[in-house]
Amino acid sequence: MRIEQLSYLAAAAFLLMCALPQNALAQSADPTWTAELAMQYHGITQTAMSPGGKHVAYVVRKAVMDGGTSEFRQHIRVVRADGSSDVQYTRGEHSNYSPRWSPGGEHLAFISTRTDRPQVHLMRVDGGEAYAVTSAEEGVSSFAWSPDEQRIAYTMTDPKSEEQQQREQERRDVEVVGEEHRYTHLYVTDVAEADDENRSVQRLTGGPFHIRSFDWSPDGEQIVFAHQPTPDINDGFLQADISLVPADSGAVTTLVERPGVDDSPHFSPDGMQIAFASHGGQPEPIGLRDVFVVPAEGGTPEKLADTPDRNASLLGWMEGVVLVAEPVGTSSHVIAVPADGSDARLVTEGDGLHGAPSFSADADMMAFTYENTDTPHEVHVSPTSSFERSRISSLHANVPLPPMGTTEVITWTAPDGMEIEGLITYPVGYEEGQQVPLVLSVHGGPAGVYNRNFTGGPGIYKTQVFAQAGYAVLRPNFRGSTGYGKEFRYANVEDWGFGDYDDLMAGVDLMIEEGVAHPDSLALMGWSYGGYMTSWAVTQTDRFKAASMGAGLSNLISMVGTTDIPDYLVGHMGGEFWERYDTYERHSAIYEIANVTTPTQVLHGVHDDRVPLGQGQEFYRALKRQDVSTELALYPRTPHSPQEPRLLMDVTPRIIAWFDRHLGRGSGMDAEDLEAAR
Repeated sequence: MRIEQLSYLAAAAFLLMCALPQNALAQSADPTWTAELAMQYHGITQTAMSPGGKHVAYVVRKAVMDGGTSEFRQHIRVVRADGSSDVQYTRGEHSNYSPRWSPGGEHLAFISTRTDRPQVHLMRVDGGEAYAVTSAEEGVSSFAWSPDEQRIAYTMTDPKSEEQQQREQERRDVEVVGEEHRYTHLYVTDVAEADDENRSVQRLTGGPFHIRSFDWSPDGEQIVFAHQPTPDINDGFLQADISLVPADSGAVTTLVERPGVDDSPHFSPDGMQIAFASHGGQPEPIGLRDVFVVPAEGGTPEKLADTPDRNASLLGWMEGVVLVAEPVGTSSHVIAVPADGSDARLVTEGDGLHGAPSFSADADMMAFTYENTDTPHEVHVSPTSSFERSRISSLHANVPLPPMGTTEVITWTAPDGMEIEGLITYPVGYEEGQQVPLVLSVHGGPAGVYNRNFTGGPGIYKTQVFAQAGYAVLRPNFRGSTGYGKEFRYANVEDWGFGDYDDLMAGVDLMIEEGVAHPDSLALMGWSYGGYMTSWAVTQTDRFKAASMGAGLSNLISMVGTTDIPDYLVGHMGGEFWERYDTYERHSAIYEIANVTTPTQVLHGVHDDRVPLGQGQEFYRALKRQDVSTELALYPRTPHSPQEPRLLMDVTPRIIAWFDRHLGRGSGMDAEDLEAAR
């Protein structure tokens, strides 16, 4: 496949389009916000800057809804760092993602699902057809180039044993939970030409541990990796260690082994140190990721300076500096953490979300996505040392941008004096002094966060669609949210439904006091922990005229026994339920179900392991038996949140129809709108 050069006229048109304000060409049509329009704003899930900083590969996630197809597909585009050309590299009915430039910049490797299993494919940047360089039996999970670009290391989950396959064929494949784990391990293959059928593949690790991340040493002689005891997601909350293995096979050597999670190891450019994210030597199931370094030959880990949220995601190194990404309040940033222990500093600047960062080989240049409440994300570049954001993609230039409901960041004080931040989005066309219906939207987690993401995008709750229907939407970051430091994130431990509930209601009261919200037109919604808070709130107050509980947990005792992450809940409750019955019951909405009078809709995925379906069913059936107005909508083929575009499009119109009905409104989604959105 060859990169097509833009003609003179096409290039001139491209430069003219870039000179115009984002979406300027689309505004004249003046459409309105709908769930269908929101789905036209595509995701950019990854960037990969070329070693020399001249190109950026990025991955576009697009909803495909055609006939019986309802899925998200990912494809790779390559844009020049000066924005002068932007070419789609991969096409077709299969997804392509995880682009990785060869160290010399002449090849681009990526994972493709064009074969039966995800495999690493390779293509020359200046033209040629992509070809597979792996044929992993169970497919490739992740991969990385060797520094000499002669090999690729990758991870693969162990295939089923012959005995397991035989049991499946004979229909006696009983599964004993917690036994016969299929671990993920490291492999190395040489990068050969497309017609080479004798490509060498070498397995580097084996045994009862599960690899979660890895990195090559700069000299290509070793690979450092983080591993947990089993593939179970719950184990990943409590334990992960770091080890080394020779890149041409050999014995595994333990580098960091202690209680808690040590993860995401990255070699320094000189190969002398390894940076990693860590709990710090004790399990922290609620969440803590401080930055540590350890000598590559072994030794005592040393903690570096705190990052603002102490929730760092490691990206790599600049000379003498560890680069991390982290939420900071309602924004997100790239942060530099000096290896000498001095204070951390922001690399990116300004309000908004700086996401999916990647760097040139010397880390002098960086690529990233940027968005704010009014602007969808696009690819940007900047020097790393002196930040200056420059947009180089125009993925959404021709997507309509109707008039938007304005979004502001606001703060208020909870009854106990804690400062709370949140976002308020006003209805489209709102005029100061109007009292309007208010939707209180509660995020998940509880360590989630509402941030300055584009409010017209295709999330579960499509904020601008609510604004178009005449609702103001309040999105608080109550105690327990991420982005505000460890103490704030831990502030609702053993306090679910109490301090955080007060935070939410204080925000509602503020909106009423300021004349925005009509006190008799309040609605409530939330997904996951937001669903928990929805179920809890309707047992505590009758102020809401309608509520929508999405994937919510209503009974913490049955929840801890069925969720796939029980230790996260146990950490928040301060112990096991048989030791603390009163605590679990005190924080469970189901035990106060007799108080509910609010019409409450229940939405849930049929295949949810995080918050199992029974949680929603318990609440729905109890409401039904008490003649409280309710409905239960089950999303087929759905885990913890909808994964199919048409199902995702259903959520917001369905909630608006429920709210409109119980608030006595006719300006929102009706049955015809709902059907059209399905």
